Amino acid sequence: MTATPKMLLAVRLGQPIKTRLSCWLVRLGPTVVLALLFGFAAARAQAPSVPVSGVDAALIEDIVTGSRVLADFGVLDGFGHVSARHSTNPNRFLMSRSLAPALVTAADIMEFDLDGNAVGDSGRSVFLERFIHSEIYKARPDVMSVVHTHSPGVIPFTVSQAPLRPIYHNAAFLAAGAPVWDIRKAFGETDMLVRDPSLGKSLAQTLGDKSVVLMRGHGDVTVGPSVKVAVFRAYYTDVNARLQSQAIALGGDINYLTPGEGAKADTVNLAVLDRIWNLWRMRIAPSLAK
Repeated sequence: MTATPKMLLAVRLGQPIKTRLSCWLVRLGPTVVLALLFGFAAARAQAPSVPVSGVDAALIEDIVTGSRVLADFGVLDGFGHVSARHSTNPNRFLMSRSLAPALVTAADIMEFDLDGNAVGDSGRSVFLERFIHSEIYKARPDVMSVVHTHSPGVIPFTVSQAPLRPIYHNAAFLAAGAPVWDIRKAFGETDMLVRDPSLGKSLAQTLGDKSVVLMRGHGDVTVGPSVKVAVFRAYYTDVNARLQSQAIALGGDINYLTPGEGAKADTVNLAVLDRIWNLWRMRIAPSLAK
């Protein structure tokens, strides 16, 4: 663009830089200005993504869907994460870069080894608590997905003497037990975050062979043989906790599911899981289209 006499005069007279820039943008036209602004914002948003090789696109889609579903239900807010074991390499797992769950897209998914190191690191920021995932995958070869939440309904059960128990069939997996991990018992006073492998290993040991572990004053972790199952358990752990709190407030004895009832009901839930998963996908479809 050629500078006009008017623009040169503005510079000579000491016209403020902001005013001179506005004149220049106006002359460029709205289409060009928008392209420049949006391009600049995108460049600042994140470093270029590193393609994850050997992974079915459907698995990455499940991580994205699970992240957004749990955010939509309020089980996750700006924090928490969903991961999946790599579909062809059991010594790797997939998880988003450090990002609010409601904003996760396929381009944000990164690959990690079981020491929590990013594979093909492009300089993108990663979750501090990725060691929750890496150490559980190390300890549990059967686990294909891990979800960590700060579930509001669950938090009271992490700090009280009331154990979290299944109050209805959708949360039947809780009948096997939901142990509480207290970071202070083994590590003293900390910032409450699972920020290294030793903390993650301790958490994984408390989880044992269960589907859920509560974290004192922090949240919970659910696991499963697929992303769909781990997300299902994260959601219904929160729902069950809220219902159980209501039942406790009513007073009197509570007639919880027995371990036998829990095992049978869980088998049925897993068999019809796609019914609820497809409904959830439809629920968050508008946000994925943006």
